[in-house]
Amino acid sequence: MKLKLTPLALSAIALLAVCTVLLTWRAKKLEASLRDRNETSALVGKAAPDFALPSLDGQRVELADYRGRKKLVVSFWASWCGPCKMEMPALVDFYKQHRQDADKFELVAISIDEERADAEDFATKQKLPFPVLFDPHSQAADAYGVEGIPFLFVIDENGKVVYGQAGYNPALEVILAHQLGLRPVAPNGGAADGVSRN
Repeated sequence: MKLKLTPLALSAIALLAVCTVLLTWRAKKLEASLRDRNETSALVGKAAPDFALPSLDGQRVELADYRGRKKLVVSFWASWCGPCKMEMPALVDFYKQHRQDADKFELVAISIDEERADAEDFATKQKLPFPVLFDPHSQAADAYGVEGIPFLFVIDENGKVVYGQAGYNPALEVILAHQLGLRPVAPNGGAADGVSRN
């Protein structure tokens, strides 16, 4: 027995095919725009907003503590943020690799978690070696115009934002080395230019 499609069934199949093509095209376009979007902060080139926040170890940390002394890397994050869980290990590696340059820069991670215990648990599990600040009401995050996390800023010695980017970038360590005026460290611990210094 041969199955014969009615004109209504043929129209429905054609409509479904057109919708599938349009949805696929739109999804690809959206994916490309998300991949290529530039989430640079409007603060770049301007004075960094002041902040004074408690650290998880009980200290009070202010932007003014670094002004005139060293550059500052500021990472806004939260324990529930998937991309933050990729960025933090990269920041830890960068921090450890460049501790000999501690006189040139400091890194602070500002948690926007609502519960201090969530930030403390994450910082402990990740063994974060740099100061972790707590901003539960997002006052500092709002001042910096942070709408998505992770959001990374580099502030120069004079308190001016020289870099501000949303999202996790796999080239983070190279970007930070460039922004801080440091020599990138090769993954095997050697010089980035491949020339042995031993």
